[in-house]
Amino acid sequence: MAKTKPQTVKDYLEQLPEDRRAVVSAVRQVIRKHLPAGYREAVNYGVISYEIPLDRYPNTYNGQPLSYIALGAKKNHFALYLMCLYMNESERSWLCEQFKKAGKKLDMGKACLRFRALDDLPLDAIARIVALATPDQYIARYEAGRRE
Repeated sequence: MAKTKPQTVKDYLEQLPEDRRAVVSAVRQVIRKHLPAGYREAVNYGVISYEIPLDRYPNTYNGQPLSYIALGAKKNHFALYLMCLYMNESERSWLCEQFKKAGKKLDMGKACLRFRALDDLPLDAIARIVALATPDQYIARYEAGRRE
């Protein structure tokens, strides 16, 4: 029987096998604890998304809520989408340094940080990245990037 597309975070988590749910739940807990006020937790793009709702900021390039961070369980790994680091080279460099200091391997594209286990992440560094910008600061950075 095929799984249905989750509409809520609860649905998303319930569809995961227990071991994968535990990893996503642990990272989700860090995100929720350190996330500045004003972001909404939802399911978007097939993952748990922390975003600025359209009623707060409707001027996005694709008509979707402005995504700040997202978290998902993929077939062979987990993914933490750190859009807040996109075009923020100083914070991105800082995160790379934190992985090195923790003796952990960083597997990251422009914004997608891939990991296979909870122990692959320096959670204190992830917490700092999550707390990086209020919605107003993130909107300002997004708008500045669109003008360039």
